[in-house]
Amino acid sequence: MTAATHSSLFPQVPESADAVLDGLDPEQREVATALHGPVCVLAGAGTGKTRAITHRIAYGVRAGILQPASVLAVTFTNRAAGEMRGRLRQLGAGGVQARTFHSAALRQLQFFWPKAVGGDMPRLLERKIQLVAEASARCRIRLDRNELRDVTSEIEWAKVTQTVPADYPAAVAKSHRDAPRDPAEISQIYGMYEQLKRDRSAIDFEDVLLLTVGILQDRHDIADQIRRQYQHFVVDEYQDVSPLQQRMLDLWLGDRDSLCVVGDASQTIYSFTGATPDHLLNFRTRHPSATVVKLVRDYRSTPQVVHLANGLLSQAHGRAAEHRLELISQRSAGPDPAYTEYADEPAEAEGTARRIRDLIAAGVPAGEIAVLYRINAQSEVYEQALADAGVPYQLRGAERFFERQEVREAGVALRGAARAGGNDSLLDDAGDLPSQVRAVLSTKGWTTEPPAGSGARDRWESLAALVRLAEDYVRVKPDASLGDLVAELDERAAAQHAPTVQGVTLASLHSAKGLEWDAVFLVGLTEGMMPITYAKTDEQVEEERRLLYVGVTRARLHLCLSWALSRSPGGRASRRPTRFLNGMRPGSVAPGARGAGGGGGIERGSGGRRKRRGPVLCRVCGKTLTDAGEMKLMRCEDCPSDMDEALYERLRDWRADQAKELGQPAYCVFTDKTLMAIAEAVPGSEGELARISGVGGRKLERFGADVLTICAGQEVVGDGEED
Repeated sequence: MTAATHSSLFPQVPESADAVLDGLDPEQREVATALHGPVCVLAGAGTGKTRAITHRIAYGVRAGILQPASVLAVTFTNRAAGEMRGRLRQLGAGGVQARTFHSAALRQLQFFWPKAVGGDMPRLLERKIQLVAEASARCRIRLDRNELRDVTSEIEWAKVTQTVPADYPAAVAKSHRDAPRDPAEISQIYGMYEQLKRDRSAIDFEDVLLLTVGILQDRHDIADQIRRQYQHFVVDEYQDVSPLQQRMLDLWLGDRDSLCVVGDASQTIYSFTGATPDHLLNFRTRHPSATVVKLVRDYRSTPQVVHLANGLLSQAHGRAAEHRLELISQRSAGPDPAYTEYADEPAEAEGTARRIRDLIAAGVPAGEIAVLYRINAQSEVYEQALADAGVPYQLRGAERFFERQEVREAGVALRGAARAGGNDSLLDDAGDLPSQVRAVLSTKGWTTEPPAGSGARDRWESLAALVRLAEDYVRVKPDASLGDLVAELDERAAAQHAPTVQGVTLASLHSAKGLEWDAVFLVGLTEGMMPITYAKTDEQVEEERRLLYVGVTRARLHLCLSWALSRSPGGRASRRPTRFLNGMRPGSVAPGARGAGGGGGIERGSGGRRKRRGPVLCRVCGKTLTDAGEMKLMRCEDCPSDMDEALYERLRDWRADQAKELGQPAYCVFTDKTLMAIAEAVPGSEGELARISGVGGRKLERFGADVLTICAGQEVVGDGEED
């Protein structure tokens, strides 16, 4: 077994400490056996860093060198912490604490508050944005929705960099940070926000770290108690540590050096939150005796993808670039990255959706495909294009799997059936475990075919994921009972180790960190978006380059990079592809080089049957439209609507029937926005209907006659499907 091998969903627990080391490459084995003193692991993307550090902890525990309860492993997301707990459990080291910085600090704060402060701990704010809104109103400073979100982020940055309200303007100037409002105004709002929290006996997540640090600094007895509890620390994604988190880590450690940190300076992409790679880059200076191990064998991506990733970093500048890791792919060759230029953004989205549909037809699961963009506002046009192409998708950042209502209800039903055993009539005709699960979940909405409607489809996908999990489980453990599966689900829920829900992932580059797919589409790669317009300084531009590097290294096999020359159809082709691809995309010139770049040309993405049109104008006020949703409605969101409500409801009823017949979600027929646009325009001919965004040639051919019949106030005869 090599590190490149995908492990089973339900691997056997290694029989011994030495067996924990089986399958590790030489560098990973070196990490796993370096159990004493400070250790720094420099791990490139796809090199198996989580594998290395979890095997390190498990080896130490199984060999009797580390006591499980004395180890604290910290990372930055609940998902990563859950994955770590799941892997440790599979390796026979289930008693180890794996938490985020915030959850570890909150647990300690809750435990020690009565002793350190007395009384009840203040209420924890789940979301601070409402209080920031109230603070700005009290300061008589008006913020729109986007400014409110940005000011909230600024307050978070100030707190993790330990900047008080009065010092905020000076800190912004010193860091060359672009403040979303006048720094003096933000300072005023920040101060009022802190006052409101004190008045209401509330704290936020940043306060959890600040208060824990304060208690550990002031109460040496409490600090000593924590140090007696935790003897060994592991910090994942160390390049993302903020000054406040580093301060807390120092207080946890005291004068000891039993610390292992893992990171990659080339994946530092969260400096806007206060993260800095300096702690990683300075680790050898702070710990001269540290063992340093570099992981550069890339088990994730093909040589073609790795070559592009290395090429991106070869042009980088700055301190992080000086410590870049040259990855070496361990996989067999795959297809070259595809570079595609489109006339406009809708054409880019439609072209991407067509390619995705082709990949799915070729056997790539939808859940193994991702579309990654720079900002979340870019998602809508891709949601529309995928819906029009009949491709299921999911937005990254949705509710956690095991917290979904339908999953909780399914768990209750499965647990009840397991307790009832042979006394449950539901299981009379169910011979094996998957059949039992299907029988139980059929009472909660699971069917052999997915339902229509996006909400119903989402619920069905969750239940279908549980059915697939049962099928996988019984293949590994043929004699497993329903009770065994329920226990497995409970353990996975505790570790947040969710099964895969099928659907193309739409995500921002930032939220894609730590994930991987067989096929990745990097879209919108133009100057002004990559690097983003507000990246002014050299340091900010270099972080944008690292962000693109993170995107590239998410791909295992297929990688497609694209850009559009204009925003809207018929617009001026004034955009240029990102500078970061210069010297790598065909026909481009590397920085400082002469002559043409790589051989061949760039594929020119046609928009299918799309014709070049002039700017889309609001049919109410005449303003040029640029927002995808407004372009679909052909009016500004704020302009009055003349939608025929009765027609809209008839169209929705018709769409539901069509979706049911086709076995697809309703949005794959037409989205709500498209139906609204039709109900507003009330087209009387195919030409008028075709001019509505979201009604392409394929849909016009399939559904056009029905839609025009409904718009004419007549009843549809027949099913409206293609012959």
